[in-house]
Amino acid sequence: MAQAAAMENLLRCWVRETGLPAPDGDILRILLPSSGTALLVPVLYWSPTGWHRFGLPYLADAPAPAPPVDAVLLAALLSRENAGIPQPARPGTRPERTPGPSPATDTSPCAPASSDPAFGDGTELAARVADSVRRVVSFVTGRRSDPADHPDLFLAAEQALVLGHPLHPDPKSRVGLSDAEAQQYSPELRGSFPLHWMAVAPAALATDSAWTERGRPVTAAHLTARLAGTGLPLPAGYAALPVHPWQLRQVRHRPETAVLLDAGLLRDLGSHGAPWHPTSSVRTVHRTGAPAMLKLSLGLRITNSRRENLRKELHRGVEVHRLLRTGLSRQWRAAHPGFDIVRDPAWLAVNGPAGDPVRGLDLVIRHNPFRPHDDVACLAGLVSPRPHARMRSRLAELVTRLAARTGRTPGTVAAEWFLRYLEHVVRPVLWLDGEAGIALEAHQQNTLVLLDTEGWPTGGRYRDNQGYYFRESRRADLAARLPGIGEHSDTFVPDEVTDERFAYYVGINNVFGLVGAFGSQRLADERLLLAAFRRFLAGVSSGPARTRSTLPARLLDSPVLRCKANLLTRLHGLDELVGPVDTQSVYVSLTNPLHP
Repeated sequence: MAQAAAMENLLRCWVRETGLPAPDGDILRILLPSSGTALLVPVLYWSPTGWHRFGLPYLADAPAPAPPVDAVLLAALLSRENAGIPQPARPGTRPERTPGPSPATDTSPCAPASSDPAFGDGTELAARVADSVRRVVSFVTGRRSDPADHPDLFLAAEQALVLGHPLHPDPKSRVGLSDAEAQQYSPELRGSFPLHWMAVAPAALATDSAWTERGRPVTAAHLTARLAGTGLPLPAGYAALPVHPWQLRQVRHRPETAVLLDAGLLRDLGSHGAPWHPTSSVRTVHRTGAPAMLKLSLGLRITNSRRENLRKELHRGVEVHRLLRTGLSRQWRAAHPGFDIVRDPAWLAVNGPAGDPVRGLDLVIRHNPFRPHDDVACLAGLVSPRPHARMRSRLAELVTRLAARTGRTPGTVAAEWFLRYLEHVVRPVLWLDGEAGIALEAHQQNTLVLLDTEGWPTGGRYRDNQGYYFRESRRADLAARLPGIGEHSDTFVPDEVTDERFAYYVGINNVFGLVGAFGSQRLADERLLLAAFRRFLAGVSSGPARTRSTLPARLLDSPVLRCKANLLTRLHGLDELVGPVDTQSVYVSLTNPLHP
């Protein structure tokens, strides 16, 4: 099961990122000139949006009794072909080829510095695929031995993404995490652990907070002290800083940390308090009933990046919260009362003696708006096949149950569910872009869907202090709302780049991904859902409630769209959070399934 899922991921990536067309029959032939052979891949389902289903691949010239190619060998074979694929363009060059790899690069506003060679070696890719497969095997085994979900519905949904991103080569790889650590720190294994706590002297403390309670400001240090609970031996005047236990072992011996520990500006208070539970991002932790979630720095390489918070991201979260409180949130909620942003209104971090940020100890304090009985699901987890449920996703379960309850066909129910999702989740995101010039990096992992008692979508939430794009053309408007906006957060982005990234995250990853899930799981005809999406986009572009967002026209009128290429990003050695804004990840040109 884990092998099959990993191979499908690799094959989907290769088909999308090299522009392979649909085969004439039910066998896809992938040429491997660098190895002097080809792969023969049974096609079980060909998806207009890229969520293809494949059987086990075979080498074309292998003798009849030969076993199928496994995921690690497949990764190695595809890595060898990478030698013929151009390296990502540097700033100032934007080559285009359609179809196939077009190595213009990601320009999201979320990164500083350069690439990491460990991400780009073909051997490393095979090793990470092997690690991802091994992790999934352990997750599936754990779920079979203990199938009961957590009673907190939000946490149960966060722990449901067992297989990971369907268009990523190694979505569950966590190199550097031992098996014993994985038991504690993995959401898929329903891990939990107490946090490690540090005391930060005022001279080393960096912080900001826009958190309020009953109209009164609350500092980040006050919040962390409250979250620590009783018994923490916090020295007078020091701030309590929670740290992921794995992270602390990595950073305590870094020179910049060691200097502060030796000087007494940082003090190790040890493990303390009730356990916290990792959410789907691994580094953000949740505790039922706590007023806040904590987004911890975690230097593990997860999907395309090491997950240590950046100081600009901390500023960005607080800035967005303050911006929404200028009256923008009130306007937004008046138009779309079911949608909001999960706020990141406070942070706490450490500076060195010269005032420079100490890497790896930055903490985001995220508001927790969810009660245990709130049925709110990360879209990625909602659509993902579940090995412990005979590979049926929760989405399939909801559609099947609604069809039985209403006496309608699953396809009809799926179409209505999709249309409600567009209204309650996608339309509000378009409103924010059109009215305020703020585009959200609303991919499936960042999108939370609110469900009613029957399972219909009734609203949504966006979460992620990294993923905001302030349009450069709206700088004056946003500055009038919040003077000084963008000064520390580095969030303003040229409109052309914003349009390109918004189309990928909302159009391709989010909506096309949902359409592909419906189709590949035999719940609905993708062509009918794409037609419904066209009608929706045309509708939101006209009439009194039309949006001023440019995304609908871009999705309707562009014959090709720019799409992140996760496999090529890995093979080219890029870390999405480490690199100049023009060189973060590889993008390719993708034929637009909405275009006639």
